[in-house]
Amino acid sequence: MIEMHTGRPPTLAPRGMVACPHALASEAGVEILKAGGSAVDAAIAASAALSVIYPHMTGLGGDAFWLIYDAKQNSVRCLDGAGCAAANASIETFRARGMNEIPFHGILPATLTVPGAVASWCEAHAAHGRLPLARNLAAAAGYAREGFPVTERLANWIAATAPELAQNREAAAIFLKSGEAPRAGQSLVNTDLAHSIEAVGAGGRDAYYEGEIAKELSRYAGANGGFFTEADFRAQRAQWREPISTDYRGVRLYQTPPPTQGISVLQMLNLIEPFDLAAMEYLGADHVHFLVQAKQLAYHDRDRWIADPAFTNVPVERLLSRAYADERRALIDPARALPWDKVPSYGSLAGDTVYICAVDAEGNAASLIHSLYGVFGSCVVAGKSGIVLQNRSAYFSLAPAHPNKLAPGKRPLHTLIASLAFRDDKLWQVFGCMGADGQPQIQLQAYVAMIDFGLNVQQAIESPRWLSGRFALGEPRDLLNIEGRYPEGTLKELERRGHVLNRWGAWNELAGHAHGISIDPVTGARSGGSDPRSDGAAIGY
Repeated sequence: MIEMHTGRPPTLAPRGMVACPHALASEAGVEILKAGGSAVDAAIAASAALSVIYPHMTGLGGDAFWLIYDAKQNSVRCLDGAGCAAANASIETFRARGMNEIPFHGILPATLTVPGAVASWCEAHAAHGRLPLARNLAAAAGYAREGFPVTERLANWIAATAPELAQNREAAAIFLKSGEAPRAGQSLVNTDLAHSIEAVGAGGRDAYYEGEIAKELSRYAGANGGFFTEADFRAQRAQWREPISTDYRGVRLYQTPPPTQGISVLQMLNLIEPFDLAAMEYLGADHVHFLVQAKQLAYHDRDRWIADPAFTNVPVERLLSRAYADERRALIDPARALPWDKVPSYGSLAGDTVYICAVDAEGNAASLIHSLYGVFGSCVVAGKSGIVLQNRSAYFSLAPAHPNKLAPGKRPLHTLIASLAFRDDKLWQVFGCMGADGQPQIQLQAYVAMIDFGLNVQQAIESPRWLSGRFALGEPRDLLNIEGRYPEGTLKELERRGHVLNRWGAWNELAGHAHGISIDPVTGARSGGSDPRSDGAAIGY
């Protein structure tokens, strides 16, 4: 075990715990646990609260994916809360408008897919909830109606996104009152969103997808040249799916299946398992180099294969086979970076998300990832709903031969992933992060830190981090973004091996927000970690 000093210790608690990127949302979840709620109840409460107090990253207009562990049944299930493309969405529609790609902001990506997160809340609650849905949503509704203090991070993101928010009257009225971004500490109110949250609490799924919310969102789309209709909302359902998994050094790691990129984490672990990482220097060049090469190979497969399995044959079994890992591993040169043009990728790292993990007193767990995709999603608030709509549909391709091509009723490739990990058939880790394309890379680094180097969850989260890939079009695809807390010798050696480095400062929020809960296999104690790159906290009782 290596020595690693952190800015805070892990949070320890005997019964329940919640961790996510805002302390108020973690507290909302813990209050639900104290009231007798389940891990799913707590995750819903935290997710809803974040929809209000972290509106640049998540909301009722986004999508979500869950991994849920039922301790009594000793089972893991995945819940797919991805929104489907509208029935009138097509490549031909964009071609007729002279477009070769889907725009990142505005009414078109805002309304191309139906938001799926709320359907997933309601489906998860129906299966695993103990408290009334309205009780779970009460804290969120209160923050929306009465206001909450804006954090410095949120103030900065509103200021940075102000030009886009200003293009939408409803968004500007909420986030740019008096024509400017709020200062840290000022109160932000969204009364319309409070009404929408309370409606969901009272009427569940139907209130959102078949009631006044669906009517208002569809009316807004129709009035502004958008796509989705009331019929698209009625058709939207969350789907129970089988998770995917692999074994890594005696740990069984579960991930969300396609259309998410969860398979990338598992592929990377399969690729690096034969390497003796524990014998390498933790912050040394060898450790970083091998992980980056694994990322390049796995992401090549992701961009080639991952799409909605209802529309595309995704060869999951083949991609996760040890024989395939052995074949691909031969491409890794220990001494030289693999040229990026040998394993092309079409993604970018830009995007924002929230991750929530919750464990209750009975040992049930919820691993929930919930997002608008980009900062403030499409930067569109739909009419009187108060709901910020996502821009996840911008990830669709308009190339007719691409597996992730746009089609009616189809779900786009999702960067959203969540994980659970087991040791000796006992739940050991509930872990996830935000960071768009970077999510598998962040999970990889954290799990290697905990499994190969013996770090606790807080140490793994606070460790210096790297992300391989571009954050914007025009940047090199083999760019290695890396925090400056790595030793200078490591950085120079990586450059000598051919890595193209973008040297970040000591801490960079673009490196993602990670959160996790570990469960001690002997004592059952919950140990929570939260990322200082966020406004979060791990809170237990």
